[in-house]
Amino acid sequence: MKVFKIIDATISLALILVLSIWYLQDPSFDSLIESYLITGGWQLISMFVHAIGKWFTKKWGVRYVYHWIALISVVTMPMGSIWILAFTAPFMAIFYTCLCYYEVFMRMK
Repeated sequence: MKVFKIIDATISLALILVLSIWYLQDPSFDSLIESYLITGGWQLISMFVHAIGKWFTKKWGVRYVYHWIALISVVTMPMGSIWILAFTAPFMAIFYTCLCYYEVFMRMK
């Protein structure tokens, strides 16, 4: 599990950095949406793996609450939450990456 979490956190960080640089070089709406979908897609896959493996998903823990917020956000996108996500997604991605690093280097020490 620790190896997976290190790889997961590193890929999330790399995606955020690389896609942010890409967006700064090509500040178009398309590159922004693609960056959101790639980073968010990776992090959704990571959340599913954590949920299935029951890693750090203690009821009412930080990851548990975050998973519910992300699930509700994705499910309600067709109803208009996509506009909220347009502004909150970068902060959610950074928070999730920090959470992964915290779990690896603090909780699994």
